Amino acid sequence: MKAKVAAALAIVYVVWGSTYLGIAVADRTLPPLLMLSVRFLLAGALLYGWSWWRGDVRGARLGLREWRAAAIVGGLLLFVDTGGIAWAEQRVATGMTALLVASVPLFSALIDRTVFGVRLSLAAVAGIAVGLFGVAVLVGPSAHVDPVGAAVILASALAWAAGSAYGRVAPLPTAPFLSAGMQMLCAGAFLAVAGTAMGEAGRVHPSSISTASVLAFAFLVVFGSIVAFTAYGWLLRSGASSVLVSTYAYVNPAVAVLLGWLFAGEALGGAELASGALIVASVGMLMLAPARTPAEDAEPLPEPEPAAPLAELRRAA
Repeated sequence: MKAKVAAALAIVYVVWGSTYLGIAVADRTLPPLLMLSVRFLLAGALLYGWSWWRGDVRGARLGLREWRAAAIVGGLLLFVDTGGIAWAEQRVATGMTALLVASVPLFSALIDRTVFGVRLSLAAVAGIAVGLFGVAVLVGPSAHVDPVGAAVILASALAWAAGSAYGRVAPLPTAPFLSAGMQMLCAGAFLAVAGTAMGEAGRVHPSSISTASVLAFAFLVVFGSIVAFTAYGWLLRSGASSVLVSTYAYVNPAVAVLLGWLFAGEALGGAELASGALIVASVGMLMLAPARTPAEDAEPLPEPEPAAPLAELRRAA
């Protein structure tokens, strides 16, 4: 079992960390929003078809309630978050993008405190403070990061945290592949509308699409949206600790930075490295901190329901 857990973690670490570079390569000759639209529509159709074949669709008795929840969660996770990141990677290097996205656990902790009333330990508060300081260093006037792109990435990270929080209580199907497929189909439709509205359809010229972009797109569909999701879903059901599984949040940026340096020629300065170390350290502090500290005169808070697998993904993007 330990070998299987290690293999699944390795897939999530490497694949999700490499999707940043994959998106950047696909963006070179493919419009970002329409590229993601086709990616999620294709992956979502495959997952939904598999669920239909297994009988999960009939057993779920899908209605407006379930599809509305899938639209909200998928919209926040894959339309706002992944779509925003794909757009921002036209302005921000892949390694820096991944480091900024590592702020998701910070937003998640803040949402848990303000929305769900989860009391934060001193270690968690310290982690949030360190992470916010790291983000400030990364996007400050002395750093070489496009401020508009950085703002979009941070807003995207907030959307991911919000979608994950809602995913805990959303009336989504319990079958993981069906739930993910529905969310991908909804997000794909949203991305198609947004991409068309932004004039991306006029930028699609089949003769100018490079082989590298096509291969990157195929990688994102097969490995980013299906293989890594399957590995992560298995980890959630394998009995592996949530702290261990959540380590992808600070391993992915390291993978993304390394791949960006190796294959995209992205240079890193002292400020970027220092801020990245602060963000990664802050996430590690949050992962190791106690999940909650109930008030002395209050009843302990009930354990939240497990999030829908797709709502827990850090970037099937």
